[in-house]
Amino acid sequence: MASNIKVATFGAGCFWGVEELFRVLGGILETSSGYMGGSKAAPSYADVCSGKSGHAEVVHLTYDQEVISYTDLLELFFNNHNPTELNRQGLDVGSQYRSVIFYHDADQKHMAEKATALLASSARYKRPIVTQILQAQAYWPAEDYHQQYLAKRGLSSCHI
Repeated sequence: MASNIKVATFGAGCFWGVEELFRVLGGILETSSGYMGGSKAAPSYADVCSGKSGHAEVVHLTYDQEVISYTDLLELFFNNHNPTELNRQGLDVGSQYRSVIFYHDADQKHMAEKATALLASSARYKRPIVTQILQAQAYWPAEDYHQQYLAKRGLSSCHI
């Protein structure tokens, strides 16, 4: 992989809308809906929805950092979900819908911590930020019918 090509992984509720949000950006080379952060290998959607696998619904993406920065991705992430909601986004409830940033290197960890701290110290939210910042783990792509779910149906958004 070229040095300017990086990966990022975010959980911000149902992955359908989150994937579409990132997929249409310049500099995004590939997006994939899937699961990260749990204990079960190769979980299914049913496993994740049960709440027993520990996984979050995530969007795993490849991007060109010469076109779009990780800081830009973090800004989009925080501007398009409620980082004060624990284990839910809107009507979607469960730990699989938690707000989480999975970092892939020390720079991403530092930038995620800095962005979260800045948001927490701002007056934007009355409640504390509950976004988790965790080291990336094994990524498991979701079933094919979840991939680019909204784009395949001609929709631009759902919950966002």
